[in-house]
Amino acid sequence: MNAQRRTVIAAMLAAGLPIPAAFADDKLVLGFAQVGAESEWRTANTESIKSAAKDAGIELKFSDAQQKQENQIKAIRAFIAQKVDVIGFSPVVESGWGTVLREAKAAKIPVILSDRAVDEKDDTLWVTFMGSDFVEEGRKAGRWLLENYKGQGDVAIVELQGTVGSAPAIDRKKGFEEIIKAQPRYKIIRSQTGDFTRAKGKEVMEAFLKAEGKKINVLYAHNDDMAIGAIQAIEEAGMKPGKDITIISIDGVKGAFEAMIAGKLNVSVECSPLLGPQLMQAAKDLKAGKTLPKRIVTKESIFPMEVAAKELPNRKY
Repeated sequence: MNAQRRTVIAAMLAAGLPIPAAFADDKLVLGFAQVGAESEWRTANTESIKSAAKDAGIELKFSDAQQKQENQIKAIRAFIAQKVDVIGFSPVVESGWGTVLREAKAAKIPVILSDRAVDEKDDTLWVTFMGSDFVEEGRKAGRWLLENYKGQGDVAIVELQGTVGSAPAIDRKKGFEEIIKAQPRYKIIRSQTGDFTRAKGKEVMEAFLKAEGKKINVLYAHNDDMAIGAIQAIEEAGMKPGKDITIISIDGVKGAFEAMIAGKLNVSVECSPLLGPQLMQAAKDLKAGKTLPKRIVTKESIFPMEVAAKELPNRKY
């Protein structure tokens, strides 16, 4: 549906007039620029979007940015040129989106932020942001640690951060630090990006172990994939993950539940990737001229090791 037709429909809705069938039956086209396929979570997120579009009868133009912002910007510009009805994307990093979002606004194509936010002062550049509260996820991880860690004395924490500049990396760090600062004995002694990948998580954890060795009490990983990579590094160093080093991570993917059942991961904070149906409904609502809430928050839980075996059969990702 082109911008002129959208304007006509919005005006008719405002006037309380029925929408002509020829307008209503127009197939909705959604352009979606995905971050990449860096983790189990992201793969599940992509599958949710693709399957939900098919179920909803929406034509999906999908682009994989391979974790590069310039690729996402090119994809969004291509969607604008193709005059899609709605653009959705999960931004690789928070900053640097103003120009391309202004181009979408000028073309009268509404933009939905999915999973990650952008750092832009003009919030009219997107219609809604749907996804998790990353700061709260970090807080949940911090609260679990303070409530469940049994050791005495100073607690040395190493942190595997997500992609530098990304919303989840910034917010999960912020939320975690906000909670642990209440108890000065909990100290982050090393913090480095593992780029949300299993391979990089292993590599960085190896460096942490080489530098700090048995001094490390806790690992806080910004996602499960990095934690799983780190578990390999801990085992190869002759230590027992989940026992010698308490491990906290975020996402709640099946691999994390398997690691918890094996006693190698202590807790995973849920971050649901199944945003597809919500995204398709939002796109349909926009086509129908409806106003969306500016923020749509996903409901999520926290899963300690003790419940993993019971919960694993319920996991969809």
